[in-house]
Amino acid sequence: MTIEIKAPTFPESIAEGTVAAWHVLPGESIARDELLVDIETDKVVIEVFAPANGRLTKVIKEEGDTVESEEIIAQFEAGSIDEPITESVSERQSSTADVVTARLSPAARKLALENDIDTEGLRGTGRGGRVTKTDVGTMLKVGDRDLDGVPPSSADLGAEFDPDLTGERVERRVPMTRLRASLARRLVEGQQTAATLTTFNEVDMSPIQRIREQYQQEFQQSHHGTRLGFMSFFVRASVEALKRFPSVNASIDENDIVYHGYYDIGVAVSSERGLVVPVIRDADALGLAQIEDQVSEYGGKARDGKLSLEDLQGGTFTISNGGVFGSLMSTPVLNPPQTAILGMHKIQDRPVVEDGEIVVRPMMYLALSYDHRLIDGQEAVRFLVTIKGMIEDPARILLEL
Repeated sequence: MTIEIKAPTFPESIAEGTVAAWHVLPGESIARDELLVDIETDKVVIEVFAPANGRLTKVIKEEGDTVESEEIIAQFEAGSIDEPITESVSERQSSTADVVTARLSPAARKLALENDIDTEGLRGTGRGGRVTKTDVGTMLKVGDRDLDGVPPSSADLGAEFDPDLTGERVERRVPMTRLRASLARRLVEGQQTAATLTTFNEVDMSPIQRIREQYQQEFQQSHHGTRLGFMSFFVRASVEALKRFPSVNASIDENDIVYHGYYDIGVAVSSERGLVVPVIRDADALGLAQIEDQVSEYGGKARDGKLSLEDLQGGTFTISNGGVFGSLMSTPVLNPPQTAILGMHKIQDRPVVEDGEIVVRPMMYLALSYDHRLIDGQEAVRFLVTIKGMIEDPARILLEL
């Protein structure tokens, strides 16, 4: 029985996607629920799985092609599997060429075969080290010389290509991923449509550090291994501050102000594909352990490319922690249509004055970028001071003071 393989149903906020990688070649056997193809959208990579045991008979949309919601991308023949699925692609296709391995995407295999390119040892830049059509194309352009069998990446282009070998100054041009292109558009949109200002403050992290040191072991035992981190305190402090300053939790829709009666906090997470902002929904109803669990889960999903569209949709306020990368101070960029974003930074011992004496305290700079069209300067400052007060006196969070 022939089955049409279609692109997933995209939500209204996503118009189209791109075929990122086929994981099987036409004619190859595959078991039900095994991965067929990755579809990259503006926000996430969506995995499409085999609907039944059988074979992929025809690829209609190649890697790099644009697809619309529910568009037919391939044809699949359901039926019995004649050869073991565990057998590697290279074993099944060794008679064709040694170049065909499970590490190569179908498009990369085809290009390599057509140009008789030996891809042995070629390091892929695709997901999970997969060799893409772009990797093979770069190798083809440079020539069939021994360059340690490694294509250049954006980070090591100069190190991998020796001008003395190639006789030219090498450049590599690759298209932006949909996520990176979407992020670029949103950042420019945020700069062009909002009247963005940033206010700064600093917070003494000593009280939170003492709580973590005193209760970490007991906290983990009581909450099935969940570690007590800093983010949960900032999420809770932000929620309490948002209750006091509704404009910071609002959004602008043309000439209307939309005040949200709920607190969905986006937490910016860095991944190999770019920055993503999964959302902790109804954060006001969650305890510290539940928040930490969600942050940890989202971090793992981001690293593995498993975030869903639902994980990323919505959000009324965002928190970004550049401190994990060593950032001492920065101005976070608004995440439209939200009107404010909180930036956390590196904790660093600094001298401060307490009761007329100089003491050393673990200090963190906080930054609040906000849309001045809706939020006044004094309101933004008071909002940030409220968060500072709760972090320096965590009892205020529990007592809602």
